[in-house]
Amino acid sequence: MEQASQRAILAAQPIEWTRSGVVVLDQRQLPEHEVRNTYTDYKHVARAIRDMEIRGAPAIGVAAAMGAAIGVQRSLARTLDELRAEFETICAELAATRPTAVDLFWAISRMRAVFVQACQAALVRSALAPSLDDIRSAMVHEAQLVHREKREHDLAIGCHGASLLPRSGRVMTQCNAGALATAGIGTALGVIRMAVFEGHDLEVFVPETRPYLQGARLTAWELQQAGIPLKLITDNMVGHCLKTEDIAAIVVGADRIAANGDTANKIGTYQMAVLAREHGVAFYVAAPVSTLDLSLPSGDAIPIEERSPEEVTHVRGVRVAPDVPVAHPAFDVTPSQFITAIITERGIARSPYTDSLEKLAGK
Repeated sequence: MEQASQRAILAAQPIEWTRSGVVVLDQRQLPEHEVRNTYTDYKHVARAIRDMEIRGAPAIGVAAAMGAAIGVQRSLARTLDELRAEFETICAELAATRPTAVDLFWAISRMRAVFVQACQAALVRSALAPSLDDIRSAMVHEAQLVHREKREHDLAIGCHGASLLPRSGRVMTQCNAGALATAGIGTALGVIRMAVFEGHDLEVFVPETRPYLQGARLTAWELQQAGIPLKLITDNMVGHCLKTEDIAAIVVGADRIAANGDTANKIGTYQMAVLAREHGVAFYVAAPVSTLDLSLPSGDAIPIEERSPEEVTHVRGVRVAPDVPVAHPAFDVTPSQFITAIITERGIARSPYTDSLEKLAGK
């Protein structure tokens, strides 16, 4: 695994913790420009998540952890009560950024637990004047740990999933579930990267992913940077390509997976899964266990983010449609019966997902 990690991580990382602050690669400006912004205010990290400067469920989780940490680290609170009150504000602002990706809420919950433990430890050490510096250090350490674990999980997902892909042939993905979306080597693209690393001869078909063009701008860029053959297609070519191009498998990421295996992912995934079933193509979901939301019995309860109409009517600031009503759900839900398997860092889940996902989650 360690040897693989040294050779497989070849793409730019979307977020880093540094002494200067949280450094975020502005994915809105790719592939033309690689611009990195340094944030020392949790509000700016929250805005980066909300405005899709950083996106992808696992990367959003990392950003939320770092946002919570930078908020506590840079807080001007002088007492424990002041810091506790400010931390609640920090968590609320981060939680309000994106509703669908469960990794966001997983990370906030994890950072909240560490904050509570650090406060209790500080009180034990000195009830009269608890050290806020110890609490700040604990939060920074946890955010860095979240980042490191996400990288390790990507590698494990890649190793588990690589054997499911053909030794030679064509595969398809959706949106961007690569390094830019996870802070590691990627989930869906991590599976593809690891398969190529292990000697598979693959060509990747990449739908553009309207309206935000994550496939055209980000996935195509990542694959090109890694030297992996690809073919960019428009979203309305998916059915035609599955019928005529001998696609052997589809592998996608996920933003939230319900207890029964229903999966929310970037809009367009559901129709791709239905077409895959019609054409006898295996359809795989690759995601960390943190993306599981076993509190939801099915995908019917997954909240779907509705984004700005301007992202549909405009492309890079240029209007391409008249001023008309717009529907813009950013995600759709693929029912579990269309999913061949779900690949996690702990192994591969298959139907019945209610049982297999529960086992992988350790519930």
